Order: sequence, then C-alpha cells, then structure tokens
Amino acid sequence: MDDFILNWLNANKQNAWMAVPVLAFLEACPGVGLLVSGVILLTVSTVLYTEQIATLSQIVPLAFVGACLSDHIGFYLGRWIGPKFHQQPFAIKRAEQLQKAEAFILKYGAAAIILGRLMTAVRSLVPMLVGISGTSRLKFSLFDIAASMIWALGLGLLVIGLDNLLPG
Repeated sequence: MDDFILNWLNANKQNAWMAVPVLAFLEACPGVGLLVSGVILLTVSTVLYTEQIATLSQIVPLAFVGACLSDHIGFYLGRWIGPKFHQQPFAIKRAEQLQKAEAFILKYGAAAIILGRLMTAVRSLVPMLVGISGTSRLKFSLFDIAASMIWALGLGLLVIGLDNLLPG
C-alpha cells in the first residue's frame, strides 16, 4: 500500500495535494472512517511536505476542510436519522454503550465534540452521535470548527516533526 501511495504521489505531483482533503474526509466519514486510518493521511502529508510537493500552509487548511466537511455530514446524518436510530438492530445490540456515549455528549457538550475529533477510535462516530443527541447546529458548528482547527494544526506539527520544533 505504501509503495502504491508513493508511486501515485510521484506520478501525480501536480494534483497530489488533492489527496489531503480527500483522506481527511474519508478518515472521519461516518462508517468509512472505521476502515481508513489517519496514518495514511499523515504519511501522504509528510511525503508531500518532505518532497516539497506541498507546503505546510497548504496541507493544514486542506486537511481542515476535509475533516470539517466530513464531521458536518456525520452531524447532519445523525440529525436526519435522529430517534429512529435507536430502533435499528445495530443500536439495539449496543444500547448500553450508545446510552453512555449520548449521556457524555449531553453532559460535556463542547468537550465531547472537541475530544471526539481528536480521538482516532471514535472520530467518525462522534459527530453522528452529537447529531442524534439533538445538539444545536450552531453549537456543533462552532465547536467542530475549533476542534478541526486544533486537529489540523496537530497534523501539521506531526508532519514537520516535533523534534524540528525543539532547540538543539
């Protein structure tokens, strides 16, 4: 897989930047995000940066857009599904865990949105659960934009390497 990605990036240098928002979107997309690892995005972003195909000032905003768009799709999907979600076989089997997750979201609101964006294991599910919980659109959008900015800046730090930031 790594060789495929590296070969594609080298063969498509003009359009390689498009991989960043697409991968950021996929790794946070409801359902799909459980299958697409953020490590792929980090690898692609690092290669783009080290091979001077894209700058950090290009990578970070592109990742932000892909992540924020995916989160909002998950949120609106959750709002659309709403209470019907709890009658689905998937939800019935996991009723206790979902109840705990929704209680956490309702209790901690903003922190749940921000932490959900930063935690790889649940990143693709939290926005949908927030939508199902009935959180207001404005509240979700404001906190998700902040969370996506923090996440994208963190990606940027990982791309350049934390050791490059420390003196000596």
